[in-house]
Amino acid sequence: MTATGPGDAPDVVDVVALGESMVALLPSRPGRLADVPSFERGIGGAESNVVCALAAAGHPARWVSRVGADGFGDHLVQTVGSFGVDVGSVRRDPQRPTGVYFRTAGDRAGDEHEVAYYRAGSAASAMSADTVDLDAVRAGRVLHLTGITAALSADCLGLLRELTAPRPGRPLVSFDVNHRPRLWTDGNSPRVLLDLARGADLVFVGEDEAADVWGLDGVDAVRAALPGPAVLVVKQGARGATVFDRGSVLHAPAPRVDVVAAVGAGDAFAAGFLSATLRGLPLRDRLRHGHLMAAAALTVPGDLATPPSRDHADRLAALDDTAWGRLRLGPGWTQAPAAPEEAHTP
Repeated sequence: MTATGPGDAPDVVDVVALGESMVALLPSRPGRLADVPSFERGIGGAESNVVCALAAAGHPARWVSRVGADGFGDHLVQTVGSFGVDVGSVRRDPQRPTGVYFRTAGDRAGDEHEVAYYRAGSAASAMSADTVDLDAVRAGRVLHLTGITAALSADCLGLLRELTAPRPGRPLVSFDVNHRPRLWTDGNSPRVLLDLARGADLVFVGEDEAADVWGLDGVDAVRAALPGPAVLVVKQGARGATVFDRGSVLHAPAPRVDVVAAVGAGDAFAAGFLSATLRGLPLRDRLRHGHLMAAAALTVPGDLATPPSRDHADRLAALDDTAWGRLRLGPGWTQAPAAPEEAHTP
């Protein structure tokens, strides 16, 4: 971690991510929130998830945000920093608290899943061009943003508009739509998220998400609505993902995964794709590295997982189509022995 003082130029890193992270209170057992007797403390935040995964994979990464001057803020900064992420540009707010949320155990997509957010008026909701270090934000090869930040406040939306506006010398802007309907109370999410996505260089969006927020049916319709970003990645769940790169289009199926918990996979996919992009790998391998990083998250209980070693992931990503199609990944696969293509294919 590198801290900078007044007047110091921040170090240039591979990826900077800006956004809110919260302390997550995770249930000690399944059941309704009303029935769970105790909770364990963790962290949750789409943008910090991405840079934690990238730092664990060997990339210099920075998280920029605001947290309260409280114990929960201490925990967030310490935990994100423990992954090797530069947290020197996270600012503390003595007037506003760190956001907190509670959730039930298990799959977030389940009908009985509950999430209770206590983030209104949080320190991160006060992020603006005046309250974050814009030099630190822009000192990366890639700047990663999500639509979650745009929903937190008018100031946060203004900041994202500033960061996605055309600007000489700006970093490559990566934008994950990450539509969270509960955060949008004014009905403006379709227009706002479309505008922000159109201002980015690289966009991640789920096929089902695009249908929900924009009424678009299929990957070609998503590309037609977003012709501007040089790279568009449409995630298709267990079927894989499709990438549009200027005149090229490529689909890569996902490997079979023995899912432990369907949390954090989208953020992990973005981290894997960005890692491969930074390394200049071809499109197919970028998608496969996204799938592999997502599989690491899917095979552990929480949002954050230890990624496979770079050599391990490269060997898997280089498999021929037949061997890739046979691949099946379960808990512990990231710690596999030297011949993963044999250890993980039936």
